[in-house]
Amino acid sequence: MAQAAVGSADGTEAPLLPSSGAGTPPQQPAGAPRWNWFAFVCTTLASVTTMLNGYNLTLMSGAELFMREDVGLTDAEVEVLSGSMNVFMLVSILAAGWVADKLGRRRTLVLANAFLMAGALAMSLGDSFTALMAARFITSVGAGFARVVSPVYNAEISPASTRGVLSSMLDMFINVGILLSYVSNYAFSGLPVHLGWRVMFGVGVIPPVFIAAGVLFIMPESPRWLVMRGLHGDARAVLLRTSDAPAEADLRLGEMKRAVADAEPPHAAARHGGGASVWKQLLVRPSTSVRRILTCVLGLQFFVMASGVEAILLYSPRVFKAVGMASNSAILGATVAIGVVKTCFVLLGMLFTDRLGRRPLLLASTAGVAVTTAALAVTLYIGMSTTSSSTATAAACLALVLAVVATFSVGYGSVGSASYTAEVLPLRLRAQGSSIAMAVNKLTAALVSMTFISLADVITMPGCFFLYAAVTAAAFVFVYTRLPETKGRRLEDMELLFDK
Repeated sequence: MAQAAVGSADGTEAPLLPSSGAGTPPQQPAGAPRWNWFAFVCTTLASVTTMLNGYNLTLMSGAELFMREDVGLTDAEVEVLSGSMNVFMLVSILAAGWVADKLGRRRTLVLANAFLMAGALAMSLGDSFTALMAARFITSVGAGFARVVSPVYNAEISPASTRGVLSSMLDMFINVGILLSYVSNYAFSGLPVHLGWRVMFGVGVIPPVFIAAGVLFIMPESPRWLVMRGLHGDARAVLLRTSDAPAEADLRLGEMKRAVADAEPPHAAARHGGGASVWKQLLVRPSTSVRRILTCVLGLQFFVMASGVEAILLYSPRVFKAVGMASNSAILGATVAIGVVKTCFVLLGMLFTDRLGRRPLLLASTAGVAVTTAALAVTLYIGMSTTSSSTATAAACLALVLAVVATFSVGYGSVGSASYTAEVLPLRLRAQGSSIAMAVNKLTAALVSMTFISLADVITMPGCFFLYAAVTAAAFVFVYTRLPETKGRRLEDMELLFDK
C-alpha cells in the first residue's frame, strides 16, 4: 500500500519523500541495517563545526612561543589565555540548550559559525593581552554552542544501528582541528614573529562561512525538535531519509510523539521555548532514572578532562623542553605527531563503537591512560633528575605522550566526551542536560589548563602526571560500576535502562 502524506501541526500536508521504484519499498531484514548516506552527510556537517573548536583551543600551544615575543606575554598571561577558552565557553554552553530548543539545532549551529569566524578575525588582529582575551571570549561563544548542539543533533538524527559511529564523528573532527592547529603552528613558524601567529589564527576565518552555508542549504532540522514543535509531517519526512527502512521511520516517529506527550503537559512549555520545567526536572526534582543518568554523564565528563590530556595538548612543548628538546622546529614537529596519533585513534574508536560497544572502549581507555600517564611521570622524573639531556629520554617521553593520547582517544575521545551523554539523556532534557554536562567538562578542563604551570612549580611536572594517573584509575572504577552499555538501543528506551 502506498504511503500517504502526513498532516503537520498547522493542518497542511507534508508530502513524503519519493522512494525509489514503484509501490512500497522492500523492508530491510532485521539485523541488516544499511548505511544511510544522508544521515552521514548531516552528521558530518553538524560535526565539522567542532573542528574549529579543536583548532582554536590548541593553537595556543605553538602560537604562544611567538606571541610572547611579539605581544610581550608573561607566563601567567599565557596560562590564563590558554585556559580562558574553557572558562568563557561556559556562557554559551549553559545557554546553548535553551537556544537550541528555541531556535532549533540547525540555526544554532549557524550562529556558532558566525561567532567562530568573528573570533578568529579578532584573534589575528589582537595587539594586547586584553584584546586577545576579548577575542578569545568571542571564539568561545561559538565553540560552546557547537560543542553542545552538534552531539545533540547527531544523536537525534542518526538511526540506532549506526548512531555510535555517527555520533562520534564530532570527536573525530575536534581532533582533526587539533591536528590542523599543530600543522599550522609548524607551517607558519618560519614567518616573521609579528606575522606568523596572526596567520595561524587568521586562517580560521574562512571555514565557518562554508560550513554555515552547508548547514543552511543541506541539513534538515532535527526530527525530534520538529516533533517537540508539533511538526510531525516535517519530522516524518526527515526520518524517512535517515532511517534504515520506512517502517523504522514510523516507529521512531511514534516513539518521539509518545515521549513528548508523556513528558509535557498539554500546554507544552518546551514546544514554545519554555525551559523552566526542564531545569526543574533536571536539578530540582529529578526522577530516579534521571538522577542516575545525570550521575553517569556528569561523572564521565569530569573524568574525561581530569585525566590531564588537556595539559598535554596545551603544554606539550613545555613537557618536551623539560627532557632536553631545545629546537622549536623539533618541538612543533612532535606536536604534529600528537595530532596525527590522536586523530587516527579517535577514528579507530569510532569504527568499533557500534561493534564492541561503549563500555569496552571506555574501560580500555581509562586503564590505558592510567598506565601510560604513570609511565610518563616516571620518565619525566628520570629525565628531569639528570643534569645532561638524553636523546633516549626525550624519545621515551615523546613515545609515552603519544601512548597517552592514543589510549585517551580510542575511548574517552571517541565515546566519552559527547556521544554517550547525548545518547542517554531523555528527549525532553537532552539539550539542557548536554549543556550541564559540557559545563562540567569545560570547568574541569579549565582547572587543568589554568593550573598546570603553577601546579608543576609546586609538586613538579612528574607530580602532576602522577596525580592525573591516580584520577584516571578512579575513572576506571567509575565506568565499571556505573555506566551501562547503550549499543543498539533506541534513544527513547534509555530511561528504562537506567530504571533497572
